[in-house]
Amino acid sequence: MNKELSSFAAHLRELIANWQSAISNRQFSELALKLFALQFQQNPAYWKFCEARGLTPKVVEHWTQISAVPTSAFKELELSCIPANERAAVFHSSGTTEQKPSRHFHCRKSIELYEDSLWSGFRDNVLSDLRFTIDDLRSENHSPLRTSHSAVVLTPPPELAPHSSLVHMFETVRQKMGAPKSVFVGRIDADGSWTLDFAVALAALKASLVTCHPSLLLGTAFSFVHLLDYLVERDLRVELPAGSRVMETGGYKNRSRTMPKSELHALITERLGVSAEHIICEYGMSELSSQAYDVEVRNAECGVRKFHFPPWSRVQIVSPETGREVADGETGLIRMFDLANVFSVAAIQTEDLGIRRGDGFELIGRAQMAEPRGCSLMSESALRIPHSALK
Repeated sequence: MNKELSSFAAHLRELIANWQSAISNRQFSELALKLFALQFQQNPAYWKFCEARGLTPKVVEHWTQISAVPTSAFKELELSCIPANERAAVFHSSGTTEQKPSRHFHCRKSIELYEDSLWSGFRDNVLSDLRFTIDDLRSENHSPLRTSHSAVVLTPPPELAPHSSLVHMFETVRQKMGAPKSVFVGRIDADGSWTLDFAVALAALKASLVTCHPSLLLGTAFSFVHLLDYLVERDLRVELPAGSRVMETGGYKNRSRTMPKSELHALITERLGVSAEHIICEYGMSELSSQAYDVEVRNAECGVRKFHFPPWSRVQIVSPETGREVADGETGLIRMFDLANVFSVAAIQTEDLGIRRGDGFELIGRAQMAEPRGCSLMSESALRIPHSALK
């Protein structure tokens, strides 16, 4: 493993652990340029990508100029700085079984950094006002919190989904919380799709009523639809203890009927007794090591949910025509720069649409993309965005 990359990862872990200190724009750009130079040297596929665009460390002067790789490239290329014999894990993108998944390779050091990043964001956004002590929440000694809280996770357990970054995230959260009574209630069908064991899920939800401690209910949007449809069909309600939290993430991916966010959250409140202010949305993907949450700013009148990434990440909303950042309030594609992606590629061009909201963004959904093939990965992706989405 490259010593400079390992040193960078160790330094970033220190920055993540120091929760009181933000990363200034100048410091972020300096770190990003240093990481770009290292990844340009150590990631052969990325080196070719940047050379093809003429964006190399010799000419790039600011993090916003660093060449961003489209997420679709992770399906075709091994965008990794980790030698093949040192790779300890690989996360795959979710989607239908017919689709070729993206691949994000990890080694022990990158997994440690990923877990530090995800735990910091989850702790500060999801657990911040639960009945934990402030000292426990801010503890950085990497020991479990030893809580009586439990989590009901609407995904398969880690042993059934070893390539899911989301499942790894939820298992990391469970371990960090020291919540042994938590349970994964998902299963995998013969075709590889995720489903729920409704009997186990219902029993786990009812068990939380006995303890009277707030519970965490974690899962994808489509899993919540499956659970809520089950409850509605049987006219069941489970009033979770006061202060319980719901965290939902991801889209529907043709795995359930789609549902407007407001309708989904209203059903969660109706059937599970969790108020709207305790329903938290998360945005992440297998190609990233950090996640965004929408808990900081909300506009009750127009239903705007504003997402923020942690200080070691930056987001831009860019025009699909020019690649330049759009003005505040305008729509474009979400482009990420995640310093926690030390051992792969830090600059990621997503296929998701967002509206720029100051230093955050409002998530709209997927753009209509023409998937690039072969050598077309070395040029800009062909994008087809509905005209109505850009109004």
